[in-house]
Amino acid sequence: MGRVSQAQAQANRRRVVDTASRLFREQGTHLSVADLMKAAGLTHGAFYKQFASKEALVDEATAHAIDEWVRSHAAHFEQNGGRRDAAQRDLIDAYLSSEHRDNAADGCPVAALAADVAREPEDREARRTYTQGVAELAAYLAPADAHGDEGGEEGLVRLCTLVGALLLSRATQGSPLSDEILSAARAALMETA
Repeated sequence: MGRVSQAQAQANRRRVVDTASRLFREQGTHLSVADLMKAAGLTHGAFYKQFASKEALVDEATAHAIDEWVRSHAAHFEQNGGRRDAAQRDLIDAYLSSEHRDNAADGCPVAALAADVAREPEDREARRTYTQGVAELAAYLAPADAHGDEGGEEGLVRLCTLVGALLLSRATQGSPLSDEILSAARAALMETA
C-alpha cells in the first residue's frame, strides 16, 4: 500500500479529531485508540503518524468540540437578529430537551467532558480549552442588561443549572424523573431569561 498524500493525511487527521470529539462526548476519553481508529475507519498504526500521543488527541478533540459548540451558538445568536434574550431562551429550550439528553455525541462538551477534564492535570491544553469554553458559555448566558460581576454570576448560575440538569437527566434516563428534571430546570431558567 502506497503512502497517502499530504491532503489525504490532513483529511484523515480531521476525521480522527471529529470522530474523537463525538466519541469522547458519548463514551469518555478512556476510549481506546484502537476503538477510536476503527470508528474513524482507519488503522491503529495510522494514529501514531498523526498524533504524538492519545493525550495530544484528547487536547485537540476537546478544543474542536468546544469551538464547534461556541460557533454554533454564535451563529444561533445571529439568526435571532442579535437578540440575546431570544437566543438564550432558544438555547435553554434546546439544551434541556430530551433530544439533547439522548444525543451526547453531538451535545454540549461542557457537560459531556466535565468528569474527564477534571481528571486532567492543570497544565494540560484540554483543561485550558475547556475552562475557556465554560467562561464563554457563561458569558453568553449572562443577562443582556446585567452589569459587572452580577451579570457574570448570573451567567454562571444559568450554566450550572443547565449542565447539572442535563447530567442528572442523563443519569436518570429511562425513569420519569429524567424528564421532570429537564422540565423543572427549563421552567426555572425561563423565568430569568
